[in-house]
Amino acid sequence: MTAIEGILKDIQMPRMVRIRQHFPRPVVEDVAAEVRKELSRPEILSTMKPGMRIAITAGSRGVANIAVIIREIASVCKEQGAHPFVIPAMGSHGGATAEGQLEILTGYNVTEAFVGCPVVASMEVKQIGTFEDDGDPIYIDKNAAEADGIIVVGRVKPHTLFHGPVESGICKMMAIGLAKQIGAAECHKMGPYKLGERVQKYGYGILKNANILFGLATIENAFDETAKIKSLTREEIPTLEPELLKYAKENMATIKFDECELLIVDEVGKNISGDGMDPNVAGRWVVNNITEGLNSLRCVILDIADESHGNGNGIGFADMTTERAYNKFDRDKTYPNGLTSQILDLARIPPVFKNDKLAIQAALRTCFGLLDTTKARIIRIKNTMEVGEIEVSETLLDVVKADPTLEILSEPYEFPFDENGNLF
Repeated sequence: MTAIEGILKDIQMPRMVRIRQHFPRPVVEDVAAEVRKELSRPEILSTMKPGMRIAITAGSRGVANIAVIIREIASVCKEQGAHPFVIPAMGSHGGATAEGQLEILTGYNVTEAFVGCPVVASMEVKQIGTFEDDGDPIYIDKNAAEADGIIVVGRVKPHTLFHGPVESGICKMMAIGLAKQIGAAECHKMGPYKLGERVQKYGYGILKNANILFGLATIENAFDETAKIKSLTREEIPTLEPELLKYAKENMATIKFDECELLIVDEVGKNISGDGMDPNVAGRWVVNNITEGLNSLRCVILDIADESHGNGNGIGFADMTTERAYNKFDRDKTYPNGLTSQILDLARIPPVFKNDKLAIQAALRTCFGLLDTTKARIIRIKNTMEVGEIEVSETLLDVVKADPTLEILSEPYEFPFDENGNLF
């Protein structure tokens, strides 16, 4: 027995209960048909002309049905006689390399074979303008800049670092995604507290200076299903995207508890959130001017999602983690994000423990004032995208029973550790 195991061996845990959180569930039943319906608007369809080379953006997030959405856009472009191609629009993600960004898209099945058009990955940018107020340059992907038109595809949702009229979505996809690493760094250079206004400034600067044909916004419900698809003309983007953000906030997932001693997150990843896990759900924020959401005294992150390709952004939210997560952490995939955004907190490595059990015991052992760890209020989620069904300690059952949107699915049970001390 190691010294760590000796200190933690007597730390007991409460029993857990599986529950269901009920959320509104609007859903698009036929995604392909809905994309085509939105693109059939005359003011949208008329922008795709015969002979045009059209760039279609694809981001780094695990957006529901993204391959089907891109495929249908490309198909409509070809039907209009245009020549579409897909570009990764993900700032510095994928290790800030063309190969890394292409690998991410391949993982989402955004491939030439599936979407029916070339996928062209490059980190090269082209300056398309300059801001009049400060002289700062405006960059976008060189292939997009040299195309005859650009279609911006983005999921609209609350951002992880700021709140404002526009957050994650079409505007951010232009300001940071389409701008690649160099442009993303320009947008981030004033730090996180200025990021909201700069996303809007750079997004609209690109809208003014680039040949943006239109935007296609998607919104997901609390179960990561496509809830709404909306096309926006370039003129509509500034006025309609804020309305779509309101709809997204009304239908987003949350953890329906105010506080707990311990939040356990099975996995973080860039496919889940730009921050690895979404603080709008988990309540852990890099910035100190937002405090909404779950208040947890300790947080344990058990793993990095395979789909994140070693990008461990978000592990810095944890107070403890595991060797399993640590061994997946790839600095070359992770640090470019922090160096670009100037926010390195998300990539900080917390104390690393041999297995899940020791990490959880360590978290309980260090909860200030918790004299009886079997009374700890614990919440366990798979990740911040999947919180329809979660686990809570039986010490939270009174809260569950008092909320009609929460449903008990099981009897209390002990933490299910395997022979290696890991949860399953």
